[in-house]
Parts: sequence; structure tokens; C-alpha cells
Amino acid sequence: MTGKSQIITVSGLVALLQEVVESNFVTVTVEGEISNFASPASGHWYFTLKDSGSQLRGVMFRSRNRLVDNPPRDGMQVVCTGTVTVYVARGEMQLVVDSLEQAGRGQLQVAFEALKEKLAGEGFFAAERKRPLPNFPKAVGIVTSATGAAIHDILNILRRRAPDVHLILRPVKVQGEGAAKEIATAIEELNQYGGLDVLIVGRGGGSLEDLWAFNEEVVARAIAGSEVPVISAVGHETDYTIADFVADLRAPTPSAAAELVAKNRQELEAHIDHLIMRLQSRIDQSLSLVSERLSSLEGRLKLAARDFKRLPDDITDLEKGLALAMSARMREYTDSLGLVAGRLHALSPLLQLERGYVIASHEQGGSGLVSADTLEPGDRLWLRFASGQARTHIEEIDS
Repeated sequence: MTGKSQIITVSGLVALLQEVVESNFVTVTVEGEISNFASPASGHWYFTLKDSGSQLRGVMFRSRNRLVDNPPRDGMQVVCTGTVTVYVARGEMQLVVDSLEQAGRGQLQVAFEALKEKLAGEGFFAAERKRPLPNFPKAVGIVTSATGAAIHDILNILRRRAPDVHLILRPVKVQGEGAAKEIATAIEELNQYGGLDVLIVGRGGGSLEDLWAFNEEVVARAIAGSEVPVISAVGHETDYTIADFVADLRAPTPSAAAELVAKNRQELEAHIDHLIMRLQSRIDQSLSLVSERLSSLEGRLKLAARDFKRLPDDITDLEKGLALAMSARMREYTDSLGLVAGRLHALSPLLQLERGYVIASHEQGGSGLVSADTLEPGDRLWLRFASGQARTHIEEIDS
């Protein structure tokens, strides 16, 4: 071995550098400016992260960048957290990014939490100060941009679901310098305008920076001071703004806010439709029942009419039957009477008179005597024969 330094290959040197870098920089957080941003069909993001003195290649794979709300763009100042590696094929150092957010977001989050805690302490978020929405609003004030998608969504829904509601738009800036002051002023002016039943205050979605006007204290106090119930409609479904916490009701999107305004009206219309259907069903059932009863009565009337037509024949038959029954009963009575008369005739004393017997009595037509003991010599008696009577007197009695 000579005194010269040991000679290694390029690959060996790069491997040594890779070991040193990746062993000492497991996870790092770097702030810099995005340049040369590219997003090919693979879905991965490739860019250069630079500042005034240096630059570093960066890559954020699709599995990680899909968690980022908005893709970065050239010139954007960002904060990246990831792992430093050496790309062996080119011997270049690069940053494999796991998370990426716009620079300053951390400071905004701190400001958000501080204001939220302050307003909560003052009772701005208390449930008892929340007011219910009117059941049937006639006039709605809208505070949003006149050119954004939010106003178009609100108008489309309310014109379709509640076309008779009067809408008052107070156009404002919804992001950037001075936006918060404009929103607060618009809320105050619509309260002064009067006659409004509810306010919709909001905008479409965006980044935390885009939505920041709705996290400003001036907007929160304007909402809290509104005499008209306020719906916060900032189009960011997953995150809440300070305006959401202060408002009487929070809608995840402007479209949802419009649906909330028209909700009671829709429910009432649906309820009325349901009642109409039930009433119609009851009427149909009643008519069906009446129809069945009429059919039954008609059938009974037809039977009665048929019986009525047969009534003369039935009366004739009854008269004939009655006459026959009376004749039979008269014959029966005649025969019975003849039999009884025969028996009476057999027992009649007149029949005995015809055999030569007489009936003696004290008086003419009186009761017959049956014993001589009741007589005295010289008594006068009437004798009744089968034909005629005679007067006689008693000369001698033999008991």
C-alpha cells in the first residue's frame, strides 16, 4: 500500500454520503420558496425549494400530497416537513416531503386560537344567545362577493325553492386587505336597512389565508351585534371559522345556507301535500263506502219491488187458503155440534114424555117433582105431557 489516499468509486462515495445524510437528518422541517413545480400524470409533485442562497430538490409522492388542500405554485413560500435522502443515480441530495403548508399558517392558527379563547370568554359562543331562524322569512340579506360562486348558488336555490322571498345583496370583498372591515360594515348597514328576517354571511371555499377575513374580530363582533339572525356560510365543510362559532347558525356551504332559509317553507309545503293526500284518501274511502251502501240499498229495493209485484198473487192465495180453512173449520164445528146435539137429545126429558111419561110440578112450567113425601092430599099439581098440560089434585099419597 502506498502513501497515497485510498481510491474509492463514485458509487462508493455516494453511498457514504447517503449514509451520513440519511443517518443524521431523519426528519427535518424546512421553509423556502417553490420553483419549477411540476405535477405529471403519475400524481407525484416535483419542485425546487430555494431561498436567497441555496436550493434543494424536493418530491412529494401522491400518497402524501393528496392530503394537501391546495397544490403549491411557483413563488409560494411554504414549510415542508420530510426526510433528506441522496438520489444515488445522480448523486443529488433531495427532500422527500411528507407534509406541506403555506408559510405563515402556523402563526394564523395561533391567532385563531387566541381570538377564539377571547371571544368564548366574553360569551360570544354561548348557546343561550343563539336565535332560531324565522319559520317563513320574507326578506333575506346576503353579505358576499357579487361575482363569486356563492351568490349564484344562493340565488339559484332560493329562486327555485322560495321564489317569493325578497333578496337584498350587499356586495363585499371576501378576502384580502380590508375584506373583514367591509363584511362588518355590510352587516351593520343591513341591520339599519330594516325589514330583513335573516342574514347570510359567507363565501365559497379556499385556504386558511383565503378565509381569514371571517376569522377577524371585527367580523365576529358585527355578527354578535346583529339584531337580525345570522347564518355563517363559509364554504369549508371540515374547518370552522370564528364567524361560524359566533353566528346563530352555521351552514357548511352557501348552498346549504340557502336550503336552511327555505327549509321550513319546504317542510310546510310537504306537510300540506301530505294532508291533501290524506284528505283525498279519506274522501275516496267515504265515497266508496257510500257507493257500496247505495248499491246494497238498490239491491234491497229491487227485491222489495219484486216482492211487491208478487203481493196480489200472495193475497189471493191467502184468501183462498183462508176460505178453505174456514170451510173446513165450519164443517168440523157443524159435525161437533151435531154430535153434541144428538147427545143432548138423548138426555132430553121431552124424549121421555114421548114414551108416555109425564112431569108433575106445583106450578105450570115449574121444576118436576121427584118424591111423594113433599105432597099433601088436596094439593093441586100441573101435569105435563108430550103434548099439552093438565090440572089435577092429590086425593091419596102412597110413600
